Amino acid sequence: MITAGVDIGSLTAKAVVLQAPALTTAGRSIMPTGSLPAEAAVLVLDAALAEAGLARDDIDALVATGYGRIGVERADWRITEISCHARGARHLLPGVRTVIDLGGQDAKVISLDEDGRPLDFEMNDRCAAGTGRFFELMSAALNLTLPEFGDIALQAQAPAPISNTCTVFAESEVIGLLAEGRSVPDIAAGLCESVARRVLQLANRLHVREPMAFCGGVAYNRGVLAALRQVLGLEVVVPEQPQLVGALGAALLAVERSQ
Repeated sequence: MITAGVDIGSLTAKAVVLQAPALTTAGRSIMPTGSLPAEAAVLVLDAALAEAGLARDDIDALVATGYGRIGVERADWRITEISCHARGARHLLPGVRTVIDLGGQDAKVISLDEDGRPLDFEMNDRCAAGTGRFFELMSAALNLTLPEFGDIALQAQAPAPISNTCTVFAESEVIGLLAEGRSVPDIAAGLCESVARRVLQLANRLHVREPMAFCGGVAYNRGVLAALRQVLGLEVVVPEQPQLVGALGAALLAVERSQ
């Protein structure tokens, strides 16, 4: 059986092609969503299929998730990203009880039961603070690339306190700190800590426990990972290819629903 999961987020589109029953990943792809989510869904799935050496007609079941899931053509099921991220994280990290997902334009904390099913979740989708978009803007303000941001933050001597979590005000605060002569590493670390505190606010509304998985594109930022571990006081693990967790979960749910 061949299944596929497509996760159409606000900034990036992801696809994973699975081969059952071994549940081996045959193909995967990531690309910008752009202004046409439905078109991005076609392109990202075709790219994953090409890597797998397969065609559309080879897919036995397709699950779509993410903001753009409604526009994914020929999807057999459309499932929320909460369920898909929980399933994908549980597959990669057996026993995981909490999932932190920091995506392009939202932040989620999901609590799981002993069997890996979502119990409850808290979500911030009304503000860009702590999301990929937030770090895009802060990186530009600090004249850094996104890959550089996390590594620079780890070089901080005294992280600068960032009082604003609003992206617009935080950017103004960063400019002010630079004018005061604060170092780029200290400011970057302060921004990472401000995001970690925002996640803590979400986590405090839930009964979170270890093991904790950190997913989404922001999980590649080592500065945020270090800040989360410090602020939460818990072990946080980043699974392999954290940006693909939702698409993987969708493909796994496609297998289970087909069976």
